[in-house]
Amino acid sequence: MARRCIVTGKGVQTGNNVSHANNRTRRRFLPNLQKASLQSEVLGENVRMRITTSALRTIEKNGGLDSWLLGTSNAKLTDEARKLKRRIVKKAASAA
Repeated sequence: MARRCIVTGKGVQTGNNVSHANNRTRRRFLPNLQKASLQSEVLGENVRMRITTSALRTIEKNGGLDSWLLGTSNAKLTDEARKLKRRIVKKAASAA
């Protein structure tokens, strides 16, 4: 499974460990991915995702998963998030 957030697209970065003697060895900076179950009011179900903690805070700040997805442009979303957004829009259109 890829170490990538499906909401923000954040992934692994690389860099160096630098010792006191200025020796450099390669290392990886991993994103803080967590398995989260977010409630979608429109779909009426829980959606399980692997997202970063910063993405979770952003979603909660903007009023939940549905409102955050509908307020974000498709260019900023990953493919999986776009599919979820399409499901929400389709379900909301059929309910209205």
